[in-house]
Amino acid sequence: MKNKIIAFLGAGSMAESMISGVIESGKIPPGKIIVTNRSNESRLEKLAMEYGINALPQAELPYQDIDIFVLAMKPKGAAGALAGLKDKLRPDQVIVSVLAGISTGFMEENLNSGQQVVRVMPNTSSMIQESATAISSGKNTTMGNIADVKELLGCLGKVFLIDEEQMDIFTGLAGSGPAYFYYLMEHMERAGTENGMDVKMVREIVAQTILGAAKMIIENDETPTVLRKNVTSPNGTTASGLAALRKYNGGEAIIQAVTHAANRSKEINKELEGVLVPS
Repeated sequence: MKNKIIAFLGAGSMAESMISGVIESGKIPPGKIIVTNRSNESRLEKLAMEYGINALPQAELPYQDIDIFVLAMKPKGAAGALAGLKDKLRPDQVIVSVLAGISTGFMEENLNSGQQVVRVMPNTSSMIQESATAISSGKNTTMGNIADVKELLGCLGKVFLIDEEQMDIFTGLAGSGPAYFYYLMEHMERAGTENGMDVKMVREIVAQTILGAAKMIIENDETPTVLRKNVTSPNGTTASGLAALRKYNGGEAIIQAVTHAANRSKEINKELEGVLVPS
């Protein structure tokens, strides 16, 4: 991968999270990374200065030299981006979409026949190389290019190869997942500060508690259910807290959050269907 040239089309928070993670990993030189967007030159300059990468206007992209194009704009801009790429690509170049709801089929229909595409879903923990990232490949993508994309995304955290039809639920679980935990932490922090604790201390306590619980899952063979039961004494403090979660439908709220995010991913895909008519 050190000799591959990667171009990010879009310069928002997801693109920056991925760029930051890749640079931090040290596996791909900054000089091999290009970022571009439609019009925000100051944003490109900021990313170039901060990460030492190449920032170029779209008109100046060396299309034929790029190995992997990463679509990182807003989903509504996907159709236009694909239209702009269609006549500039070789069949061996790979288009990678990190956009919610943009299927491999949608990309294939709006690019030339045989074009290699991969749909991925990282999350913003890419910035610290702790993302949970999914990969789903298109029907024309070679094993070698899938391996290259996996290696690229491996710079950002753990990578999971899944079927295309599982991508929407993965989006609900891991793509949107960090926001659910931040929301939980907000409210745990509020409970601590309203009871007189220092806000910075509470934040660190909550973060360490979640980190410890996550490590217990990763490093043990026990299920979350078993681990929960192991730390819940009858009539104890944990049992009382869990009873409150059940009373206020905390478990159902979590399920609904994941389900709604997954459904929205499906809706975005349907909204984009037919935006471009394949030639």
